[in-house]
Amino acid sequence: MANKTMAAHHDRRILPDRGMTLIEVLVTLSVLAILLAVGVPAFNQFVVSNRLSAYSSDMLSTLTLARSEAIKRNSRVVLCKSADGESCAGAGSWNQGWIVFADPNNNANRDAGEPTVYKVAALQSGYAFDGVNGFVSSVSYDAQGGATQAGTVTLCPPAPAASGQGREIVVSASGRPRESKIASCP
Repeated sequence: MANKTMAAHHDRRILPDRGMTLIEVLVTLSVLAILLAVGVPAFNQFVVSNRLSAYSSDMLSTLTLARSEAIKRNSRVVLCKSADGESCAGAGSWNQGWIVFADPNNNANRDAGEPTVYKVAALQSGYAFDGVNGFVSSVSYDAQGGATQAGTVTLCPPAPAASGQGREIVVSASGRPRESKIASCP
């Protein structure tokens, strides 16, 4: 019995306190605050840059799709801005979304019976996606894949934007779109 009492006594060792002192907690919180102060703005710029890349890639791939559909169908195909995903919008910017549709009657408006090839929903609030030089409301491709009008669309992030974060997509008269970064947004 003496051995059992002795063994039980040895199992009850006194363990040191495992808590943290107030100074250790304050130092840890200070380091965390510094890391967040440095990391959060950088992460926000990363998110904005990725969204810009995604939006410009959507437009670039949609332009390429419209061009290839015009060649495949041997008929005019139109890319236009659209708020409802069904008809072309006469006002507003490309932020509201866009559609691609076959346009055999060449009027650049989606009429009953004209199939919608592709739709893109509205962009997140704050981004500016505006067209200039023939790319204000639509781009049309003829049966040979040429653009009926050349133009540019500019994509800018919400303010305040970092320098060099804007994107520009240019459609040449041959119909080929290209993308480039721009130094400043209007």
